[in-house]
Amino acid sequence: MKPIDVVLVLVVAVILVISIRRFVDMATGTRGCCGGAKKTAGKQFRARTIEDTDEAHYPYRTNLEIGGMSCERCAENVTRALDSVDGTWATVSLADGSAQVRSTSPIDEGAYRKVIEEAGYWLAGME
Repeated sequence: MKPIDVVLVLVVAVILVISIRRFVDMATGTRGCCGGAKKTAGKQFRARTIEDTDEAHYPYRTNLEIGGMSCERCAENVTRALDSVDGTWATVSLADGSAQVRSTSPIDEGAYRKVIEEAGYWLAGME
């Protein structure tokens, strides 16, 4: 066996081990598909049940563009982060990378930016 063959076999073996480990981590829930360094350092917000889902009770609204979401788990974490702001009810769409935010008080972009960044994502834009 030539030295180059040994190197190639080792490279393939390392890639295979990393792939299997990532698959097992995802299957057991210890890692999401978005387990990058920034996201794993992100704060996990607790799920909060929004009791009042009557849109008429939320006079303030905005749409936010959220950067860094790549799966439903990301969208759920962003939803929980936004809902943690008092008086807020958020609906996040992974497909558009956006969040529709309804609020009982005037929109505070700084508060939303803070919780989104704490969760490991970023606010790309605000309408």
